[in-house]
Parts: sequence; structure tokens; C-alpha cells
Amino acid sequence: MRRHPKDSAESGRRITRRGLIMGGAQLAFMGVLGLRMRYMQVEQADQFRVLAEENRISIRLIAPARGQIFDRNGAVIAENQPSYRIIMVREDAGDIDLVMRRLAALIDLSEADQERALKEMRDSRGDTQVTVADRVSWDDISKVAINAPALPGVTPEVGLSRAYPTGPDFAHVVGYVGPISDFDLQKMENPDHLLRIPRFQIGKVGVETRHEEALRGKAGTKRVEVNAAGRVMRELDRQEGKAGANIQLTVDNALQAYTQARLAGESAAAVVMDCETGDLLAIASAPSFDPNLFVRGISVPDYAALTENKYRPLANKSVQGLYPPGSTYKMVTLLAALDAGVISPEETVWCPGHMEISGRRFHCWKRVGHGHMNLETALRESCDVYFYDLAVKVGIDAMSAMAEKLGIGVRFDLPMSAVARGRAPTRDWKRESFGQAWVVGDTVNASIGQGFVLTSPLHLAVMTARLAVGRKVEPRLIRSIDGVEQVPAPVESLGFNENHLRAIRKAMYEVTNNRRGTAYGSRIITDGYRMAGKTGTSQVRNITAAERARGVVRNEDLPWERRDHALFVNYAPYDNPRIAVSVVVEHGGGGSAVAAPIARDITLQALYQGDPPLEAYPEADRARVQALQERLRRERPVVTTPVQDRA
Repeated sequence: MRRHPKDSAESGRRITRRGLIMGGAQLAFMGVLGLRMRYMQVEQADQFRVLAEENRISIRLIAPARGQIFDRNGAVIAENQPSYRIIMVREDAGDIDLVMRRLAALIDLSEADQERALKEMRDSRGDTQVTVADRVSWDDISKVAINAPALPGVTPEVGLSRAYPTGPDFAHVVGYVGPISDFDLQKMENPDHLLRIPRFQIGKVGVETRHEEALRGKAGTKRVEVNAAGRVMRELDRQEGKAGANIQLTVDNALQAYTQARLAGESAAAVVMDCETGDLLAIASAPSFDPNLFVRGISVPDYAALTENKYRPLANKSVQGLYPPGSTYKMVTLLAALDAGVISPEETVWCPGHMEISGRRFHCWKRVGHGHMNLETALRESCDVYFYDLAVKVGIDAMSAMAEKLGIGVRFDLPMSAVARGRAPTRDWKRESFGQAWVVGDTVNASIGQGFVLTSPLHLAVMTARLAVGRKVEPRLIRSIDGVEQVPAPVESLGFNENHLRAIRKAMYEVTNNRRGTAYGSRIITDGYRMAGKTGTSQVRNITAAERARGVVRNEDLPWERRDHALFVNYAPYDNPRIAVSVVVEHGGGGSAVAAPIARDITLQALYQGDPPLEAYPEADRARVQALQERLRRERPVVTTPVQDRA
């Protein structure tokens, strides 16, 4: 049927409108698309370029070199050594189990190491570098490099590992580093990104942990190009971090080595302190251990050997060990009594071998007694009854106050682990600790360094130095940090009456230089180097009345752990104090027979800054000392450097 012309015209108009609408819509769409493309290609070009770069560029942390640790003369005691290692990045590796199996087929990789590395990768961020094997050989590095296409995400690297060239000598002072643990991270509020790297090494004990932040330094970064398989193609650029600060200690390497060697075979500790500056020249604990064993994680058998040793090599006895000071404490009692005015140096006390106090008999070490004793003779021959009498007169309050003034019962701020406070007991302390009142017998026991009194070898060295110079000398271990000298605070006077100090020093001189002195056999012969000292023997068991009646069992006849501790303190030279020394030998027996010879030998070594001439020793000792010097030189050679004048 033929359409009317009007209908045809209307239909044409409709088609035209639809075409225009569709065309306009298409143009609008194309315009929007064009604008979007322009926005993405021009205005967001940098952002998408970065995203594209991230598909082939990886940014990685560069661990800084850890600061080194030196002795007072510049000898290295903690350093960094190059170490080959193999790392893996999970997101670059893909199938980490497959890659690990391939790697284990190439190099010697234990099941435990494989499981440890896989766990660390799964627990860490995908871009974290995990050390799979450390301190590997050059052959292993070569094998990995040659087979790199089959090992995506695996990279051989040259890193730095901590090493302690002096071995056990500084183990208790410097400490050691070890892999960071979850426990370590939990103790930190805002851990450094470096610490998130599995098995990153941090300080665990000693100076290494107390100065961790300074020694660690700041991380750097590097950009590396990787291919689709995750293999590193090239390094694009790097920004070096900041190496850790170097730390210089006050300790003398040669003297420390000698002291450690001289204590060999004993469970013992010794401290050598500069009387003027407080510098710790040697601070040794024996037996020691090799800190290098801990750097990569100590084995179970090695650790068991240390923990099961009855001499406790892991314990730092020089600052952590607490012992009854025995007769080395008698100078505290003397000075308290003189300061309180309850006795004069010439006043005498009768010693019949015991003293009755509150219905209890307190014995002197000399069963038949010493007779009439004054200050000098009582200290020289270590008469206990004389000090019992002083204790009753002066009281515990004055004695403990004097002890604290001399450094006992004080926790010194040293960068070492578990520095003990010690104890100068008081009435309040006993009431709070035991719910009991203080009795006069407690005071009597304290007067000779027994009962509740506890000191470390560090406390005894500080006490001796303060008696020698009459000033508040503080122990110091850090000499400089990154070349900046750590200037000690001015040493103030303790306000003692100089006449009282002079009387005590003269009595200490008699201990080592008078034929009746308890340490006469360990004297120094050379004029200008003679020392003043005090022996000590502290009981670790109670002696019953029945045992006294039938005869006290000799120390050498007792089991080792029930024998008395042997102690000795001294300073030298007597007329110009330069060093103070303390020695404690656990269960060593008598202080005069065991501790005094060790302290004398260490003192001479410090004064002469090396092996002293045999003429400095009593003639009866020279053959033994010569043999000892030759043996130590043969067994323990040390690097010697010029020692600064300490006079």
C-alpha cells in the first residue's frame, strides 16, 4: 500500500532525530574517553610510570656496618668480618618450597635451616630479605650464581658478621650479638625497620646491648632491577646508611688478657680500677666463654656445656656475683668507729680468742686469741674480737652509712648486664625482708663482713680506691663514643678526717709489708711500688659448737662448694695510689694463701704495664713467677700497644 507523503516526511524526520541523538551520544562517549585517556597519559603519567617501574624495580634495605669496640689503646676487641651469605625474597621466588629444594640440592643446607628459612619467609612481608645460609664458602656462592635462572628470588651477597678476636677475654664485658627474636621485638615500642629483617643481629648482653642503638647505625637503601623470574639483573642506585658508632673502653687489652689468664682454673673474679679517674683497667670473670659461639646461634651441646659447669662461666662474677666480703670489710667498721669517735687508733682491745655477746660466743679466727690489739695490729693480723668490740660500740646504722659512702650497697651505672647493688644491711631492711627486729648479733657479724653483708668484686675495688684517695671515685667503662671523649664528672671529697684515713692506710700497708701481716708472703719488694691491702676469708657454712669441740674441718677436706671464699683488696703504690685491685676466688679457702698472690701479680702487671722484673717479687716466689710468666706468654700471646701514662 502506498504511503501518504506526509507520513513519509514524518518518518524521515524521526530517523534524522534518532541519528543525531545516537551520533551525539557517541561523540560524548568518545569525548569522555578521550579526556580520560588524556588524564591518564598526561596528568597521571608519573604515577603510572612509578607503578610500571615497581614491576621490575625492588627497593631493599642495606644493613649498616656495626660500630667497632676498642680497648683504651686502640686494640680491636669487637669487629666486623666479611661473610658470604645467601638470601631469598618470597615475592620474587614464587614457589618458595620448590626454590628451597633446588637450593638444598646445590649447597649443604640442613633440614632445620630450610624449615627455619621457610617459616621466616611466611611470617615476614613478601619483600623481606631472609638469610637462608650464612658464612657459606666461595664454592657455594659460585654454584648459586651459575644456577641463578633456576633460583628466582635467591641472591648471593657479601655481608658483615660480628667477630671477637680476643675470644673469652672480654666476653663478660663486651658481651655478644645474636639473631633478633620475637621476645626482643616485644620489648621495643617502635622497632627500627632493620629489626624486622629475620635473624638480624643485635646486642644480647654487655656493652653490645647497652649501646645497641649507637652501635647499630642507620640503614641505607638500594634499588635493583629484577626480571620476571625475580632474578636481580643490576643495581640502579644506592643510598648508603650511617655506620654504627665506634666505642672505646677504658679497659687495657693486655692487662685484661693477663688477668683472665691468671684466674684460669678458678671460679673467680678480679677488678682493676684507676684510683684517680675511676677507669676500669681490667674487669675479669673466670671461667669465661667464647662469645663467637653465640653470634650465629649456639649449638645445644655447647650451651649445655656452659650451663652445666659448676663454675658458672656465663655469670659475670665481677659485677653480678655477690659475696660476704669477710675481713676486707673491716676497714668500713674501722672508719665508722673513728668517724663516730668511739675509739682512737692507739686504744687497745683484749682478744682471748672469743667474745661473749648476749649469751652467745663469737669466735676469733685465732682460737688462742691475739692478746692486746690496737687499730694497726688488729687490721694487720685480722683480729675478729677487736672488730666485735667496735661493732657493739658504733652500731649498725653508722657502719651501713659508712659502707654506702664507700660504695657498698650501690648499683653503679655501668653498661654491663646484671650489675648488682650489693647490700649494706640496716634495721629497716631486715624488718622489711624477714619481719624480724635487728639484734646485736647481726651487728657483730656485719663488723667482719659476714651475716647479711654482700658485695661484688666491683664494690670492693671502689671501696679500696675511695679509701686510697679519700674521694668519691666512680667506676667508668666507656672512654669515648665515636671519638667523643666521655669526660668523667669531677671527683668530690668524701669529707673524711685525713688522720683517720692515714691510720687505716698505714694498717693496710702493715698487712702486706710486716712479717706478722696476713699477706706478707704476697708483698711487693720494689720500693715505690709497694702495696697496701687486706685479706679476707668469708664462710659459706655454719660451724657448729660440736664441730669446734672436735676440731673444725679444714677447707681442703670439704666439698668444693662448702669451702670458704678467698678475698683480697689492695691499692698501689702505697705513697702514690694509682690503682686499686680486688680479687674474689669462690670457695678458694684462705684469702692470704689464694687471693692475695693473684692480686699481687695483677697489681705488678698493671704498674709495670707488662711483665715486671723478678726482683719485684719475694725471692721464694721468683721461680714460680718466672715459670708462670713463660707459660702465660706461650699460651696467651696478646697484642701490645703503647699504654698511656696513668701516673
